[in-house]
Amino acid sequence: MNRRDVLTGLAATAVAGSLGSSGAAATGGANTFLEIKTYKLHNSFEDQFSRLSDFLRASYLPALGRAGGRLVGAFNSYIGPDSPLLISMTQYGSLAVMQEVLTKLAADEAYQKELGALDTETGYPFVRLESSLLRTFDGMPDVALADPNDHRPARIFEMRTYESQTPASLAKKLRMFNTGEIAVFQRVGLRPVFFGETIIGPRQPSLTYMLSFDDLAAREKLWHDFVVDPEWKRLSSQPGLSDAQIVSNISNIVVRPLSFSLIR
Repeated sequence: MNRRDVLTGLAATAVAGSLGSSGAAATGGANTFLEIKTYKLHNSFEDQFSRLSDFLRASYLPALGRAGGRLVGAFNSYIGPDSPLLISMTQYGSLAVMQEVLTKLAADEAYQKELGALDTETGYPFVRLESSLLRTFDGMPDVALADPNDHRPARIFEMRTYESQTPASLAKKLRMFNTGEIAVFQRVGLRPVFFGETIIGPRQPSLTYMLSFDDLAAREKLWHDFVVDPEWKRLSSQPGLSDAQIVSNISNIVVRPLSFSLIR
């Protein structure tokens, strides 16, 4: 089975998932796909962070642009396990677009030469690479990018992953976000960047989302405001919607954007 067959199958799965998770298919093809790559690094003479971040900025980002994709985010770990880490986020308008971009990257001689150059230096550019493919929620189908005219200091970002017991319990959590929880986030001042259901990746069934904060103190305050919010209490107290019933584990990491990240 080639990559096109795999992505065609995934497209059918994504459509079925949109019906099961949110109660209605996505309208107008607005939902997008996010490829999240987590590069595990180590601190050594290889200077893996600089080598890899320079490659993403100078080679991967422009090559994606030529191929029709978009590197929307690049981050280094701030607080979380397995540090140091470098995380990249690539957005595709559809699985068909993703296939086209992968095909063009494979045929891009300049990019392939730069990719190969990562192996020519002493040591390795990273220790290990893990990736996930997410389908964005109906309630927030696009990624919230920074205003290019906004020159404020870069924020910090929290990326949270919710694992569910079964696909059915995940579907309940997805509906909960789409029909009320996202709105509560926005009203109390939590700033969502994206929400995505895991299509390919570890620890499934799961979803991942990202929030932005001015600093750690603001994060602590806003989470407190959310927890005590009356609408959130009403929503989460409905039968069958408590975390104990539909969420089996929550993990998070706090990251900081790199200079070329469109999310910042």
